[in-house]
Amino acid sequence: MTGTMYLIGTGPGDPELLTLRAARLLATMPAIAYPTTEQAGAMAFDIARAYLNPSAQLLPICLPMRRDRAPGKAAYDQGASVIQTQLDAERDVAYLCEGDPLFYGSAMYLLERINAPVVVVPGITSLTAAAAAIVRPLAARNETLKILPAPLRDERLKAELNSAPAAAIIKLGRHFDRIRALLEQTGHARNAVVIEYASGQNQRITKLADFAHDARPYFSIILCSAGEEAWAKT
Repeated sequence: MTGTMYLIGTGPGDPELLTLRAARLLATMPAIAYPTTEQAGAMAFDIARAYLNPSAQLLPICLPMRRDRAPGKAAYDQGASVIQTQLDAERDVAYLCEGDPLFYGSAMYLLERINAPVVVVPGITSLTAAAAAIVRPLAARNETLKILPAPLRDERLKAELNSAPAAAIIKLGRHFDRIRALLEQTGHARNAVVIEYASGQNQRITKLADFAHDARPYFSIILCSAGEEAWAKT
């Protein structure tokens, strides 16, 4: 017998966007694990803080934000071991994840490392929160929407954009300037919008053409369209 691990999406930033199911589970969960980084802190924990069982044991898992994957693998191995110890003691554990656990979420790396039942509680993604922030559809009718990570190489990104009426560029950070140049080449820059920290207290919305500030936050997304719908022609 073991406990159950719950992968809980905390949503994009606004604590009120946490789902009712997530809030109900967190209120009684005996152990709470969550990712933390030196650069970004513990965003998922901060979002869910008000909903947590006050007597829950807290299990922070420090994840390095590096291009080299070896330190990350070691951190997930160590974090999984801490969680597994709780599960083997027949204690349920919730692992918090920004947005949705299985949408580019760190929770996915625990799945292969944990030997216990797993329940996934979906969360609202930054993608839908960003669209809500600018009150603009992601795509419509027969349009296709592509979600493109900014670290992809220029050639791959350009090819994907050239066949995409609508696109969302995620994981911007230090890739921002080259992404802007690529969007200008493919015709997606005309109505592109940068949404930083969607739904959070420090949310900021800027047209790509007007984006001049130096900050390049990792938690930002560009929504753009080169399709035939009205919002693609503004």
